[in-house]
Amino acid sequence: MKAFKILIMILAIGVAFYEQVSEDKNIYIMIAAIVVFMYGMMQLSAKTPSKNQDKDEDDVE
Repeated sequence: MKAFKILIMILAIGVAFYEQVSEDKNIYIMIAAIVVFMYGMMQLSAKTPSKNQDKDEDDVE
């Protein structure tokens, strides 16, 4: 599933770059590609543990 999300994100950025260099730019396609990329980054980074997780647990005690 992680590989699928990364593939979709790479595809979305590719579409955004392609739209950026084309002569007739469509802003809605660029916005959709950026939204897909940001959503994918949010999903992938949600599983990354916080650096300060141990410090927060020590403050509770």
